Amino acid sequence: MGWVEGPRALIGPISKAHQFITFTTPNAFQIAIAQGLETEEGYFLGLARELQGARDFLAARLADIGFKPLAAQGTYFLTVDISGLGFGGSDVEFCEHLTEHARVAAIPLSAFYTRSGPTHLVRFAVCKQRHVLEEAAERLGAYFREPSPPEGGKRI
Repeated sequence: MGWVEGPRALIGPISKAHQFITFTTPNAFQIAIAQGLETEEGYFLGLARELQGARDFLAARLADIGFKPLAAQGTYFLTVDISGLGFGGSDVEFCEHLTEHARVAAIPLSAFYTRSGPTHLVRFAVCKQRHVLEEAAERLGAYFREPSPPEGGKRI
């Protein structure tokens, strides 16, 4: 939902595409957007600062562990390079391994590609309450600091 402004030459084709994409508009979105348009800008600036703080916190903690955070702006996700962690599998296998053994979920970026794409990048959601991010960072830190694999697990 929203609106588009621009040169007439671009708006015409966008309008034509829109008629084939949108058939109904969910009422809840209409109410939410109306509320957002009436909300003071300070709320959104505060939210942006909070999300940036969460991103920066998680990026620093993951970098300390050995992940390589990529620069990010304007997203709920922090993408990290896992190639320096010594894992021998794909990003999908890495995420499955983390979920099972460190009890922290990440999203493999290859899931967003239909053909070959990067298999050394994963992303973590930062749009969480601070205590959730702190616990995830603690779990990851503990997992990667462990001298031997957890019971029944295998070391990355």
